[in-house]
Amino acid sequence: MSAWRRYDSHLMPVFHERFEKRWGQGTAPFLDPEAHEAPLPRAQWINVDTGAALAVVPVWTAEDNQHRSFGVFYLPPAGDIWVLRPGFTEYLEPSADEAEQLVGLRNDAFRKAVAHAKDFLFGPETSVF
Repeated sequence: MSAWRRYDSHLMPVFHERFEKRWGQGTAPFLDPEAHEAPLPRAQWINVDTGAALAVVPVWTAEDNQHRSFGVFYLPPAGDIWVLRPGFTEYLEPSADEAEQLVGLRNDAFRKAVAHAKDFLFGPETSVF
């Protein structure tokens, strides 16, 4: 039985702290736990035995809030942060009045990133979200 469990609460602050420690302050608005209007969808897991964690979150730059992709971030128990590469997961962030097609493309990108995360955590047999 795996020690990895879904964590369906707010984004853990340690993701933001470790990312900015490695790449500089202000480089991770997408991981900011103080952002109360968190972009969705996202997913998190925590390893109850080791304290390691993994998150799938929408990623964007300060200059362009509409063009996004999904990032997969792994926190080893000993510190640091790893950026896992799920492949092409880019999409346009749909507004409230945008076409349903953009929402579908976002959800497809999210499913691909989550499948990559689950492959990393549990092996390739568990890619179903």
